[in-house]
Amino acid sequence: MNLSKKTMTMGIMSVGFLTVLSACGGGEGSGVTLYSPETPEMSEELAEAYEEEHGESVNVEYAGTNVLVNQMMAEADNPQADVWYGGGGFMPFENAVEQGLLESYQPEAASDWDVTEDDIRMRHEDWQYVGIELFALGFAYNPDLVSEDELPETWDDLLDERWEGELQMPNPAASGTSTLLVLSQLLDKGEDEGWEYFDELVEQMNAMPDSGLSPTEAVTTGEASIGIGFDFMAYQMKDRGETVDFHVPESTPVLVNPAAVVEDGPNPEGAEQFMEFLLSEEGQQIKADWGHIPLHPDVDSQTPLDAESLEDHSMDLDIDFINENYDDARDEWQSRYQ
Repeated sequence: MNLSKKTMTMGIMSVGFLTVLSACGGGEGSGVTLYSPETPEMSEELAEAYEEEHGESVNVEYAGTNVLVNQMMAEADNPQADVWYGGGGFMPFENAVEQGLLESYQPEAASDWDVTEDDIRMRHEDWQYVGIELFALGFAYNPDLVSEDELPETWDDLLDERWEGELQMPNPAASGTSTLLVLSQLLDKGEDEGWEYFDELVEQMNAMPDSGLSPTEAVTTGEASIGIGFDFMAYQMKDRGETVDFHVPESTPVLVNPAAVVEDGPNPEGAEQFMEFLLSEEGQQIKADWGHIPLHPDVDSQTPLDAESLEDHSMDLDIDFINENYDDARDEWQSRYQ
């Protein structure tokens, strides 16, 4: 099914937790507690819009994805969160499913979604997480340093001598963004050829920082001509006036950034209501305004990318392969390159 035409009838790294919002609302009870690694200001805007619509407070707890998952595991006997939103794609949510941290919930707005559409995994097969927006992995680039006709069209093109010392990518041992790249290339090329590819790619890099955002930041300052990252990173910086743009290569990971109801959370009714809000036209418009690619058919993307334009670029990601090799790929990277 064409994602951009889908009908949605009813109706995304810190060391510890930092509460960025405790919205005061008129609703009864303790409100909704949201765990999220997403941009705090964006999460605050979502929370305020939800409170205005539903009269129920939203308490946002912000931390890095790994911190959030570890916190939910520690709280498993007494969960404190109602909803978890965001984590750089579905991979950490798959891990949380295996840990028994998430509860099945089928939002009205996603009721007609298949598990996979156009090679994009839209949701968990048992509805333990659901996509809120789309991310595309690709090339942030500095248009003052790279012309459009020079842009690499494939991941293999990054091995061209033109890019020696001009590239940055996040460290896959620390960054889920770059782990996705490693797994996608191993899946595409096979293990031996895949690691041979990375043997060459590493030599093209002038830095491999731990943060998934850092290569895109390096592009804006001219420290790198091209940085590997997600689309929204570049477009948010471009919207702030930074010198950066984004290019989607052929056959690249395109994936949803999900949300999920936390198993046995303190406010299950509020959790379900907040899930519906995230997929509502109002919630999706907030996402679009922050440079994320919305899934609601009545909300236009504010960037050059949308679901329809990404269909031909999306590679098929074997979920079993990713789950089975996620930790091993990071360990292998660390033993080879660090």
